[in-house]
Amino acid sequence: MFDLSWSHILIFLVVALVVVGPKDMPRLLRIAGQWIGKARGMANEFRKSFDEMARASELDELRQEIENLRRERPLSELENEMNKPLEPAPVMRPLDTPLDPGPAMDVHNHAVEEAPPEVAEQPVAQEAKQ
Repeated sequence: MFDLSWSHILIFLVVALVVVGPKDMPRLLRIAGQWIGKARGMANEFRKSFDEMARASELDELRQEIENLRRERPLSELENEMNKPLEPAPVMRPLDTPLDPGPAMDVHNHAVEEAPPEVAEQPVAQEAKQ
């Protein structure tokens, strides 16, 4: 801050010793130390109060921004779409005529006149198990 070197401090102490005298020098240094301590304390207090005001200002800005977002609600349309009730599924009506299963097919997907023998044997096998 003041850019004092050790030689400047030494010259200051020698002049103070000559002007004040060796008898009152400890008292003068103690008073100077107290002033420096008070100045540092006031500087710290000022810095802390300034930091608190900056934090309060930032918090006020954040609160205002959050309040603006709540008012704007950019996703409100999406929320309304999500809360809209679903339309019921259409009810299927029964068929007027049964469906034609078509011709029976063999292993190679060729139409056959009669049903394959495995299909005819299945009801007999089920009756034997019971």
